Amino acid sequence: MVLLALVLACGALVADAVAAAGSGTAATPDRARYDVDLRSDADGSHWTGRQRVSFRNASDRSLHEVYLRLWGNGEDGCGASGASSPVVVSGVRGGTADPPAVDCTVLRIALPKPLAHGERASVAFDVSVTVPDRNARFGREGAFRFLGNALPVLAVHDAKGWHLDPYVAVGESFYALAGDFRVRLDHPSDLAVPATGRTKTRPGGPGRTVTLSVAERVRDFAWAAGPFRTAHRTTPGGVRVNSYWAPGTPAAGVRLTRTEAVAAVDRFGREFGRYPYGEIDLVMTSGFGGGMEYPGLVLLGTTEEGSAIVHELAHQWWYGIVGNDEYASPWLDESFAQYANFRFYGLETRDCWPDVHWPDDGTVLTASMDYWSRHPGAYHLVYTAGPCALADLERALGADTMARLLKRYARDHWYGVSTTEDFKRAAQSMTAADLGPFWKSHRIQ
Repeated sequence: MVLLALVLACGALVADAVAAAGSGTAATPDRARYDVDLRSDADGSHWTGRQRVSFRNASDRSLHEVYLRLWGNGEDGCGASGASSPVVVSGVRGGTADPPAVDCTVLRIALPKPLAHGERASVAFDVSVTVPDRNARFGREGAFRFLGNALPVLAVHDAKGWHLDPYVAVGESFYALAGDFRVRLDHPSDLAVPATGRTKTRPGGPGRTVTLSVAERVRDFAWAAGPFRTAHRTTPGGVRVNSYWAPGTPAAGVRLTRTEAVAAVDRFGREFGRYPYGEIDLVMTSGFGGGMEYPGLVLLGTTEEGSAIVHELAHQWWYGIVGNDEYASPWLDESFAQYANFRFYGLETRDCWPDVHWPDDGTVLTASMDYWSRHPGAYHLVYTAGPCALADLERALGADTMARLLKRYARDHWYGVSTTEDFKRAAQSMTAADLGPFWKSHRIQ
């Protein structure tokens, strides 16, 4: 009966999303504000508290419901053997919640009355977050906790309807509009808590500290907790780089990561537009796999040779500031971030194509995560073929023209959402030559 109910709920969600679709519909709900107050246990493994989300209806049609994305449940779904999901929402006010669906990553909240264009409303709820026992973006490594995708965020409704895509472990499913976060994290004083946004601390109860964070025009909020070592540096361009690393992280890698972060933030600021958030937190451990980006915070596996810091910082622009639907168009952030990484290091790209192998003639660079999740062995193409294609575009347009294109494109989509069609139109506007053959030969549809 439970399985049948979940299947029916998922089917109803898809039907609602299709029925709601309509051309010309503005992305909504927008101008969201998230007010969050959480308290942790002794080691940062469990956080409980309250969250309030206020929002505006930007659409020309009334909103009858909103959806929360509980991405922290992506790996574990609705729990097993009677265990709860890692992220549990309860006590909803300002609407009526349905049972969670799509493996407990979607929570529909029916609004008490239709929300007309331009009107604001809010929902509030209790939230419980339990960090899973795995080394992952939402997980742990030894005494250190990573809370990426832990907070519920609003799903997006646009011309295609509600975006209620499933979670993918390879890559990202995330799509959110920029909003403002005010987050209060109450935790033991022996835990350092790097977090998205501009942070400050003040004393809490006995043996406790409160970390307060304000983050404006960001798409998500992440934090970490643990007995990190810390250091701070300000770039020549005025961005504060806060470094947090676990004891045992190679010292040479920490030094190199910090140095490259300072250089990359300022360089990308010149190339794409000044970094707007004031500070960036680098969270480094020896065992974290690769890297993961969040607004104002990156998680980094760090060896003696450093980390993926340059690629992850490029994501502050390509996904963070210039947004995209990461499920529908992962190349728009991963390929662009890797292209920026290639440029930063001055890597040769003229001979990169021999290393690119397409699984079949029908595979395109612009495929969605629906395709890549079914062909995980080919997902590397967004990191290999993608930057190669952008490097070829640079050669086709000329280096100066490509630089103007990217800076103008970032400006035109600052805090907004970009699509492949947007980028193709922007690139075509920079040249009299027909770029149609270029897109076709590079499998950009």
